[in-house]
Amino acid sequence: MTEMVFGATPVRAGDPILPRWWRTVDRWSMACVLLLFAIGLLLGLAASVPLAERNNLPQFYYVTRQLIFGGAALGVMLVISMLSPVQVRRLGVVLFLGALATVIALPVIGTDFGKGATRWLSLGFASVQPSEFLKPGFVALCAWFMAASQAVGGPPGRLYSFFVALVVIVLLAFQPDFGQASLVLFSWLVMYFVAGAPVSLIAGSIGLAGAGGVLAYNSSEHFARRINGFLSAEVDPRTQIGYATNAIQEGGFFGVGVGEGSVKWSLPDAHTDFIIAVAAEEYGFALVMIIIALYGVIVTRSLWRLLRERDPFARIAGTGLACAFGVQALINMGVAVRLLPAKGMTLPFVSYGGSSVIASGIAMGMLLALTRTRPQTLIADVLGRAAR
Repeated sequence: MTEMVFGATPVRAGDPILPRWWRTVDRWSMACVLLLFAIGLLLGLAASVPLAERNNLPQFYYVTRQLIFGGAALGVMLVISMLSPVQVRRLGVVLFLGALATVIALPVIGTDFGKGATRWLSLGFASVQPSEFLKPGFVALCAWFMAASQAVGGPPGRLYSFFVALVVIVLLAFQPDFGQASLVLFSWLVMYFVAGAPVSLIAGSIGLAGAGGVLAYNSSEHFARRINGFLSAEVDPRTQIGYATNAIQEGGFFGVGVGEGSVKWSLPDAHTDFIIAVAAEEYGFALVMIIIALYGVIVTRSLWRLLRERDPFARIAGTGLACAFGVQALINMGVAVRLLPAKGMTLPFVSYGGSSVIASGIAMGMLLALTRTRPQTLIADVLGRAAR
């Protein structure tokens, strides 16, 4: 009966997994990820050398570590992209539970590295930011709940996802990490919309988030200082935003030249949060537009492929992952050009970082797995048969 309705999909006898994966995966998105990582290494050669010298480390210490972390992230991405939606869901749930337990334990076992927020778990040889791994797991778990609620007699999954989102947002806000909390809220709202939530509930959630922002402004000096700095008519040239803004202006269209930029010597986070300022100064607006285009291709192609997906979990989770990926990049670049308040958020696959790049590899692997061409995924086939 299934074949009569949806049509049979040809299966090659003894078809190896790698050729089957290569035929079904979104190779354009995968190529864009590889280009972003290559650009990140190129920018790291310029941005991380001053930091290494200040810390009395070998010149290319951070570039070498980024190559190791990035290689691991790309390997994880490729392996996860071969999974089925069911396996992605199981991986996401396990990842979420492990990351959530670690985030809860951070006030006891975590450290702030002098930055005023207990977000990291120090392992001695490296540090881990559990909230980075919490995001893809959160998307998978909430998508599972929302998809289950669409089944006849299914559980109130959307309500369950709301409580999960509330717990995660509160935990992140208490670190404090309002940027990651905002990204989690955005992901949940997007998935909730795709799952068929009433607009009134989404509007109410946005209003609740606004009230939370007002509360955070009145209760957190750190949060209020960043908002006040963003709203100020003048930019202090001695701040990171001031240095980044000046670097972007100096870069012009084609930049000042490879290795000729000066912002990397002034910005302590030039290799992470403000990597786009290094790109704009040395390579100009042209490279920035290429970076933006690469992120745009990944997000739009993923959403386009998900439009043809009938599996509720794959459609909801894939949309959440794609939108979170794009918005994180948007936030990072928006902060550098002062369109958004200052927030320590990395540029996926471009900024230096262990936790961030590996977590991005996990999220992108899950997205590639969910957007693979699989049997019985084309709605047009079903509509065409019904019309005939």
